[in-house]
Amino acid sequence: MRKSSGRLAGLAMSADAKALVGHAGGVHLQVLADRVGLARELSHAMRRKGFIPLHPRGQVLTDLACAIVLGAVAISDVRLLEHQREVLGTTASPSTVWRVLDEAGEVQLQRIALARAKVRKRVWGLLEAREGGFPWITVNGRALEGWTVLDSDATPVACASEKEGAAGTYKKGVFGLCPLLAFCDNTGELLAQQLRPGDAGANDTADNIAIFTAAVAQLPATYRRKILFRTDGAGFSCGLLKWIAAAGGRTHASFTWEYSTGWTFTQREMDAVLALDKLEKKGKPAWEAVWDTDGTARENAAVAEVTGLLGDLSTWPAGHRVFIRREPLHPRYAKDASAYELEHGVRLQAFAANTSGRQAAWLDLRHRSHARAEGKIRDSKAESLARFPSRWMKVNQTWLTVTALACDLRAWLQLLACDGDTATATPKTLRYRFLHVPAVLVRGQRRQRLKIPKTWPWAAQIVTACRRLLALPHPT
Repeated sequence: MRKSSGRLAGLAMSADAKALVGHAGGVHLQVLADRVGLARELSHAMRRKGFIPLHPRGQVLTDLACAIVLGAVAISDVRLLEHQREVLGTTASPSTVWRVLDEAGEVQLQRIALARAKVRKRVWGLLEAREGGFPWITVNGRALEGWTVLDSDATPVACASEKEGAAGTYKKGVFGLCPLLAFCDNTGELLAQQLRPGDAGANDTADNIAIFTAAVAQLPATYRRKILFRTDGAGFSCGLLKWIAAAGGRTHASFTWEYSTGWTFTQREMDAVLALDKLEKKGKPAWEAVWDTDGTARENAAVAEVTGLLGDLSTWPAGHRVFIRREPLHPRYAKDASAYELEHGVRLQAFAANTSGRQAAWLDLRHRSHARAEGKIRDSKAESLARFPSRWMKVNQTWLTVTALACDLRAWLQLLACDGDTATATPKTLRYRFLHVPAVLVRGQRRQRLKIPKTWPWAAQIVTACRRLLALPHPT
């Protein structure tokens, strides 16, 4: 038998180490959840008269959410918290997690939503108090102070045919379920989530109003007065825009709700483009340059308001404005391009808003920021959104709720504790650099200390983040 040589000479492996903590960055999540009172509020939401569980239900849901941030994609993956037994103590088994998810019915989910809103109020108070304050959205370098920005989007999730509600989705070739999600662009949180059958429409007015209503209910009261709602062209409808323009039925003058939404491009809009071209040929400027996020003009791209060229728009809310953006035609869109687009080598898109006193280029840049919702969906799918564990819609809806909890925990960790590249890292990068660091647990002087390798490239950021979290006040 040939002997090993080189860098692996004499290598052996055993499973008898003690006082080691794997995925030590996950302890940050547990400290954060403790400091904002998440498990306590969730346990209150899951309470049952006369039932005192061995594992508090709120702690089970919190542990599952932490496991999801660490990389869990199935209920059985909650066992990875065994790496942290030395710190956390005994955690729930996969079978217990299954029971907890099954216990959450419609009433419990409503209570969980109230608990999340209560915790979120505490977190946003901490964000206000931190250096730099609350994270306002910026457009062309200017912060939209006082404005909360909500983005909604539907996303098909491929599922096996035996799952309840699985059907063909609006996306060609995808069979499964079609969750509808609402994010806060200021913080990156997943505020509201609705699990729907696969054949649910993207522009269902009732569904879109319901998801935005649930998202608004998650906001602290002072952040509900000025809201910008954004959705893509597949999600808007006249009923939804009227609901937004009416501030959800609120008549108080202090409520200002605006929308920025995709708009269906039809022959009417094509005629408006032709009219703009005629004006250009006569030497009358009709298009204005499109801005990039750094404030510079985007090459060969332009935008124009066409509200006055579309005829009667009286059925839409007062102040309704329509815009068309023109940009170079990318090969991926050539297959569906019109004859005009192919001839001129451009792609035409339309969007609408009810914001007055703003030029087209500024509104276009603000609307294009809605694309960040797609990135947030990708991040959620990189965690647990891409897989539903049960055959039953009820359990999968609870799983989706825990996915939202995981998204919130990750966002809070990055906002309140992280800096540098970890503050904006994707879930995969955050796990690799921050969460999956190993540690040794040392006990002494009535304290316990986690020691991570000093050679770890991000060790200083991890230690600093832990100190910041431990400095947060306990909930009263």
